[in-house]
Amino acid sequence: MGQRRRSIFLFPLIVLGCSLLGGFYGPRVEVAAAASEDDLKNSLRAFTKIYNLVEENFADPVNPDKAIYKGAIQGMLRTLDPHSNFFDPRDFQLLREDQKGHYYGVGMQVAPRNGKTIVIAPFPGSPAYKAGLRPGDVIMMVNDKPTDNLTTTEVADLLKGPRGTQVQIVIGREGTEKPLTFNVIRDEISRKSVQDAIWLKPGIAYLDIESFNETTSREVEENMKRLGEQNIKGLILDLRSNPGGLLNEGVAVADRFLQKGQTIVSHRGRASAERAYQAKRGNHGNDYPIVALTNRYSASAAEIVAGALQDHDRGWILGENTFGKGLVQTVYPLVENTGLALTTAHYYTPSGRLIQRDYSKGSFIDYYYRKDLESKNPLDVKMTDSGRTVYGGGGIAPDEKYTEPKLDRFQTEVRRKYGFFNFAKRYFGTHETKLPKNWQPDAAILNEFHAFLLKEGYNFTEAEFVQNTDWVKHQLKREMFITAFSQDESRRVEIETDPMVDRAIESLPKAKALLDSVKRIIVQRITK
Repeated sequence: MGQRRRSIFLFPLIVLGCSLLGGFYGPRVEVAAAASEDDLKNSLRAFTKIYNLVEENFADPVNPDKAIYKGAIQGMLRTLDPHSNFFDPRDFQLLREDQKGHYYGVGMQVAPRNGKTIVIAPFPGSPAYKAGLRPGDVIMMVNDKPTDNLTTTEVADLLKGPRGTQVQIVIGREGTEKPLTFNVIRDEISRKSVQDAIWLKPGIAYLDIESFNETTSREVEENMKRLGEQNIKGLILDLRSNPGGLLNEGVAVADRFLQKGQTIVSHRGRASAERAYQAKRGNHGNDYPIVALTNRYSASAAEIVAGALQDHDRGWILGENTFGKGLVQTVYPLVENTGLALTTAHYYTPSGRLIQRDYSKGSFIDYYYRKDLESKNPLDVKMTDSGRTVYGGGGIAPDEKYTEPKLDRFQTEVRRKYGFFNFAKRYFGTHETKLPKNWQPDAAILNEFHAFLLKEGYNFTEAEFVQNTDWVKHQLKREMFITAFSQDESRRVEIETDPMVDRAIESLPKAKALLDSVKRIIVQRITK
């Protein structure tokens, strides 16, 4: 599932943005002054004096926005915790777009490659998809503005605009001598936080929640209705690399899997009263076993869901320890379209454990790129409903550990140099962009890919290629389905060949046994 998941190098930025949304609908708090009025005035006078000295004497002109927004304010917040943050106007706009789950533009994923901005994939059904843009296209101009000296972020901003307006995109394409021009009408682009649920086997459903925005609980509900929840005998709930998002959406998702009245999460802070969230609607008797997949990049609201399932013995957690973010931020809109996300509370799982990892030792970089997956607070010991021991201080520890297999040398070489992406781009530059629905890579395609790797200077042995034949076939099919069909079809291929999903299916009996066990214990307690 590695390609579908976000790059680990982007994770700190993503979890910083998404998890900050966790308290957006949280209480507005009045924080008591930490220092006397005179101390505050003296500090402000000292800051003003220092800033004036810098502005008047620094060797180059000082950008006030950069000095204040990116320097002074951010520096102050960094002394508090890893999740309090200030958003300048552009970042605050992006935060709101992520929260709302939609924006206006052409609808495609772009990325930098070799100094150029290229199309990674158009979103299914988007204006870019309908216009015929495809993976590998190099964006050369947007509305007559060359992109050579622009960052990918700047190019993405040019592609956005009011609904119904036209944007002209000039691209270079493999196998085409002259640039191609597309006139695309911008539209509302929905960012699905929940990918389309699928059946893995008869009665076994798979649901992937990638983040928690304003539409997540509704998307979950729509997917369950589309499948027919009454037909589900077991559910694989994928929370891997989910950076979190809105607290209330995490609560709403957990609600539909728990029994009515069960606690989902609670939070409290120095200046905010304790608040507990209970399941209001419950699962209406849909007690099918659940295996939830997690990894070290499952954070915030994703941990709220995983923690609620684990503490109530409602789901079997498979994977790695989650990120360990137990802090709630309240987002305060400020002047000039800026915003402040301030940590105002800690949240606790139903058993009462605080899963927040210690960030007082080491740098924030070390905190984000956590290496110690076994960390926990031995003093924060709690029990699940059935009496199983769980700990705080280190995220949600899985009931069954599973680490995704590491890539071998050949796989790393091909992935690092975007071998499958570049091959598919070149292949469809000389072939029709259609494949049979049940297409599988055959010997001819494997030979063509082999020749491509040699020509492009990839370092591998013949033995390595032969040893990885099945892996190559899976990756080729996944990559080529994006252009021939869509990202959705490619994703289905990826899920069906994911060894962790296979392990989750095998673990469903453990989830069922856990459910039966807690039911027996509850009955025994009632009858005593």
